Amino acid sequence: QNNETNIAYNNKKRECYGKYAALADHHVEAVRVPFRDKAIPAWFHLPPGYSGGRIPAVIAVPGMDSFKEGQVALYGDRFLNRGVAVLAIDGPGQYEAPLTGLYFSVENWMAAGKPLVDWLAARTEIDPERIGCSGTSFGTFFGTILTAHEPRIRAFTAMSVCHEPGCHTIFQEASPTFKKRFMYMSGITAEDEFDRFRKSMTWEGHADKIRVPFLVVAGECEELSPIEHSERLIKTVKGPKQMVVYQESRHSVGNVPAANLGPFPPILVADWVAERLAGKPFTNEHWFVRSNGQIDKSPL
Repeated sequence: QNNETNIAYNNKKRECYGKYAALADHHVEAVRVPFRDKAIPAWFHLPPGYSGGRIPAVIAVPGMDSFKEGQVALYGDRFLNRGVAVLAIDGPGQYEAPLTGLYFSVENWMAAGKPLVDWLAARTEIDPERIGCSGTSFGTFFGTILTAHEPRIRAFTAMSVCHEPGCHTIFQEASPTFKKRFMYMSGITAEDEFDRFRKSMTWEGHADKIRVPFLVVAGECEELSPIEHSERLIKTVKGPKQMVVYQESRHSVGNVPAANLGPFPPILVADWVAERLAGKPFTNEHWFVRSNGQIDKSPL
């Protein structure tokens, strides 16, 4: 609820993170990107030691129960260490955004890409031709919609997937707190109304517009969004693409032998983004990372 307690907690969170920003080993800047009659709250990070020139950037989209402050490591961040700036956002419906009345809808995410890229492109530090997007968990859905409707995004990565059209599994079979949280994110209080609303939550009719490099990283035992929906999505995307599946991993990709002995998932994502924004080619492939670290590769 947008009550005094929740607002006070958010203000203290911003105050705390602002104190970190003042002491960080790199430039951290509070941002509010104008969006319709409201704004998308964000933090803008430049790599440590940045000394000028235009560099690539990634828009970091958190999930349903994560937030912009957690998208960049306090030290040794995977993107910043690769010379990539980060605009970490709370997009429509995410954490701070609903406190200002900016709620989730597919239409809002369709429209969010343009002002975010406009803001980055206007920065003298950023190369407007090298802007990517990275989504985690429900951010894999939000970011897919954003990328489909903003052609200036040059690459997108999705890790820990939420791609089931209608979201039956996560809202009807998983923890009830997920549904309750997303009702708040959507500005809906009646469950029957939300049950109708969630059926409109789909990448179908959007993903076929994507022509840029697209990466999906998922767990074989994904329990919140059956992996076949991500497989359908990757086949629908029209641009270059890659899918990496980790044996025995669940939704939060990692903490299994495949992730420990094979490519470490967050680093794989960061390397992939940096290489795509550098214009390096890659092969359309499906990877299955086995528990011994071996990678089985097949054409995609």
